Amino acid sequence: MSRRSDPQAVTFQRTDPRLSRRGALALLSATAASSFWPTLAGAQAPWPTRPVTVIVPFAPGGAGNGSVRILAELIGPRLGQPLVIDNRPGAGGITGTAMVTSSNDDHTLLMGSTAMTILPALRNDLSYDVQRDLQAVGMISTQPLVLAVAAGSPVRSLDDLMSRGRAGELSAGNSGVGTLSHLTTELLNSKLGTRILPVPYKGDSVLIPDVVAGTVSMGVMNLPVALPLIQAGRLRAVAVTSAQPLANLTGVPVLRSLGDEFVISGWAALFAAKKVPPAGVERLAGLLREIIATTAVRERFAGFGVTPQVSTPSQLRDHVRNETARWTDLVRSRGIKLE
Repeated sequence: MSRRSDPQAVTFQRTDPRLSRRGALALLSATAASSFWPTLAGAQAPWPTRPVTVIVPFAPGGAGNGSVRILAELIGPRLGQPLVIDNRPGAGGITGTAMVTSSNDDHTLLMGSTAMTILPALRNDLSYDVQRDLQAVGMISTQPLVLAVAAGSPVRSLDDLMSRGRAGELSAGNSGVGTLSHLTTELLNSKLGTRILPVPYKGDSVLIPDVVAGTVSMGVMNLPVALPLIQAGRLRAVAVTSAQPLANLTGVPVLRSLGDEFVISGWAALFAAKKVPPAGVERLAGLLREIIATTAVRERFAGFGVTPQVSTPSQLRDHVRNETARWTDLVRSRGIKLE
């Protein structure tokens, strides 16, 4: 059979060149689309994509709790999602902290505090390591301690406190074994040779009446709790643990005058669970620094007696590491154990 007598063979071998170009373009378009759409499908929306839970490992109330609620109110609209406060008290902050360190949720944060740098020295049964299992976001606030006595106490100055302390004549109430107020007394005894007897209470609210009554020689207390009684004349402030004198305690000396190691502050900070994406942590950290630096936040924090504290994630990591080492050394050298 000749090629001329078979029209199908002729048609097959002599295709229209315009059709070939169209086919090639169609193939290229399909290939480009197939590579483009997977990229869109794999792209992630900016964090957060839903409400963010902030675990506060203490009961409602207190300066730290109040300050983090203010920040949640201000940061939420900027993030585009609300920050929902969830109080999970228990075991001195361990319960709530463990919830976040073990969380697989990428929308969970933690309000951390001074306790997380003290507890590792006091307990060997913690299920977490805060330096390993949390991401630092930034500092929130700091608050100093105040050493205060009853209005009628013979201890009228820091010099009186030191002389009577070295003579073993003083007792110092604190908010519990292993708390910052307890460790402050232990630090005085360790560094300055005083023999002040630490007396643990179950919180400042139980301690204060005994300080006012003179049942204990003095109290080492969080400033926001003691300040109203100092201003009312029922307590006398002998020293504060801030780095500089305080405007609302005119004439009260800083414990730092006895050594730089006596700059002691309670603090609150924000941490993220490990699953929160790095870009989300970076975004949140930037907003936190920006908002904490405002006059509005400073004024609102003043109502709780705390000072806003701005930091980067790196600075917060350094702070946690340094404070953990500091209190671990003291706890071990003084042989402090939980009851």
